[in-house]
Amino acid sequence: MRPLFTAVLIGIGLFTESCASPSHSTGNAMISDTTSKRENPQEATIHQVRYISSDLQNPNNELVQIELTDKSSRISKSEETQTLGLPELIDLTLDSNPRLAEVSWAIETARGRAIQAGLYPNPTVSVTGNELSDRTGPGGIWTAYAGQEFVTANKLGLDQAAALKRVDQSSLKLMTERYQVFTKVRQAYFEALTLQKRSDILTHLVQLAQQSVNNSNALLKAKEAAELDVIQLEVDLERYRADLDATRKALPGAYRKLAASVGIQDMPIKRLSGDLDSALPEYDLDQVSSYVLSIHPEIRSAQIGVEHAQLVLQRAKVEPIPNITVGTGYTHQSQNRSDDWDIGFSVPLPLWNKNQGNIFAAETNINAAMNQTERVQNELINQLATAYSTYASAHERSERYKTSIIPKAQRTYDLSMLAYQGGQFEYLRVLEAQRTVAESNLELIRSMSEMWLAASEIAGLMLEDQWPLAPVPPLPEKEQS
Repeated sequence: MRPLFTAVLIGIGLFTESCASPSHSTGNAMISDTTSKRENPQEATIHQVRYISSDLQNPNNELVQIELTDKSSRISKSEETQTLGLPELIDLTLDSNPRLAEVSWAIETARGRAIQAGLYPNPTVSVTGNELSDRTGPGGIWTAYAGQEFVTANKLGLDQAAALKRVDQSSLKLMTERYQVFTKVRQAYFEALTLQKRSDILTHLVQLAQQSVNNSNALLKAKEAAELDVIQLEVDLERYRADLDATRKALPGAYRKLAASVGIQDMPIKRLSGDLDSALPEYDLDQVSSYVLSIHPEIRSAQIGVEHAQLVLQRAKVEPIPNITVGTGYTHQSQNRSDDWDIGFSVPLPLWNKNQGNIFAAETNINAAMNQTERVQNELINQLATAYSTYASAHERSERYKTSIIPKAQRTYDLSMLAYQGGQFEYLRVLEAQRTVAESNLELIRSMSEMWLAASEIAGLMLEDQWPLAPVPPLPEKEQS
């Protein structure tokens, strides 16, 4: 019975070769001539020996469809669609995201309040008429008076200095919001890219598994195959189909989430460009922690909050120092036809209200502001440590899959194929090895997704603008004269 599965094995060979690389960029995969070792010549007419270029993804990230025929294999490219990469999405975010615009307006609001806080009080002018229509002087007594309050103890300067600290905090809030938005866009991008790559892999797995099922059904009808083996192939096919359907269902939602993160809800996204296999820098937790604590705007904002609280306390302490109001006026009396000049000033006496309550509150606010600085530092370190832990474990897992697990799984499949052809293994052993290769590649995609999501958060904490950095091409070698 084993020799009759040659046609199925050809499909499996291509199936496994397509899974050998996580990005489906293997070279020319050769399908060996298994029919030469079979006694039934009919199998040679089903599938001839041929070489198939199995580049399942070209450098432009275009899908490639593989169709198996009785005589030849051909590769047809899908229609070209406009793709978006992470740099283009970041540029769109800077232009369109409403959160960044909202924080920018908050800066202008704070700047306006700072201007207002330093403005001097307006003078007062009053005109009054008394004893009008009096018998002794029908014109009455008219008085014109002008006054001005003089602010003492640099109160306006302190008010404006405190308000300017709020302007600084608003500017730092914009910087914080900028990189938080970048992180959300990057994570949404890699979530969608992961689903896209997974969909590509599953699409090819389904195509190749379907071909294996078709071939095995043909052999079953000819009573040259076991029903048990056919059912096992159909189970794998349905499982891959279920995974593919679920991934395709999730992909539009991931695209919509990415568009909302950018700030353009109705932005059409057909396909993303990019690769999960790009190189990432080796992060050192201690060095990154020191760097983040030295440059992060939330920490600087908390430190400015302490300075603001100190200015508010200083302002509260000078509040009891009274302002002086000075005025002068002119009085015309119709009764005796006299013109008189008036002058005066007023000063509030701080006898009972010496602003002691506000002073106490301001002193308490300083302690709260200092505690805020420590709290922000702890939260940033906790956020960084959590992201680094996820990144380090996912990175290690990805490297292990790329350098050890997948090569060994592929080697196991190759040896199983050879053993089966030599009559030493049953067909199900080959099928199990092939399934291990496929699932290992899917697990690699998942691990790389976790790695990129965590790395995106680390990059946001480090205030990275151009991330991930494009690989630098090697310098051309100088010709020796």
